[in-house]
Amino acid sequence: MATRKKSTSNSDDTIVNVVDGSGSAQDFFEKNQNLVLGVIGAIAVLVGGYFVYQNLYQAPRQSEAVEQMFQAQFQFEQDSFALALSNPGGGYGGFLDIIDDYSGTKAANISKYYAGVCYLNLGDYNQAIKFLEDYNAKGEVTPIMKYGALGDCYSEVGDLKKAASYYKKAADAEDNGVLTPYYLKKLGMLHEHQGNNSEALAAYKQIKREYPDSPDAINIDKYIVRVE
Repeated sequence: MATRKKSTSNSDDTIVNVVDGSGSAQDFFEKNQNLVLGVIGAIAVLVGGYFVYQNLYQAPRQSEAVEQMFQAQFQFEQDSFALALSNPGGGYGGFLDIIDDYSGTKAANISKYYAGVCYLNLGDYNQAIKFLEDYNAKGEVTPIMKYGALGDCYSEVGDLKKAASYYKKAADAEDNGVLTPYYLKKLGMLHEHQGNNSEALAAYKQIKREYPDSPDAINIDKYIVRVE
């Protein structure tokens, strides 16, 4: 039997049985081995199922969805937003078809952003908001673009408080040398329109201070003087 010594304040040597703990664990396993093995088996099935789902089901669907998106993206780049949504031509699906037919794929997710921008440009702002809010933005650029587009949508429907909130989110999302000052300027102009000159001034000065070489910094002094 494996043992170790334990020193006490009385300097007496006490023999401690170190098998007791492992013996308890062994007893538990012997009494509940069916349950333990069942749990382990269930975990293995879940892990294996996830692998099969991702690699044998989702991966092929993602590849197919990307092929289907090609024509819709082409129409989008041509500003043919209605066609991009549902009838891009050539037997390919539009963004709405990709969302419905390939749900759960990255292609379906990015199609929500495309659909939102299409509806924004078509003047259907409620539909635009729906798809943009459903879009799971990832990466450095797309969160800025998502929040900025939502700012445009809420500005168009007259909810200027929400519009300002989303322009602020867009400006804060990432430090992008082009898009950040662009949405800062939109934020400043919206505040100026509402008579919030101090907030507008802060946005304009941030452009001048942090993005002096950006296109939106051109003539920014004119905006600063106007609200000072």
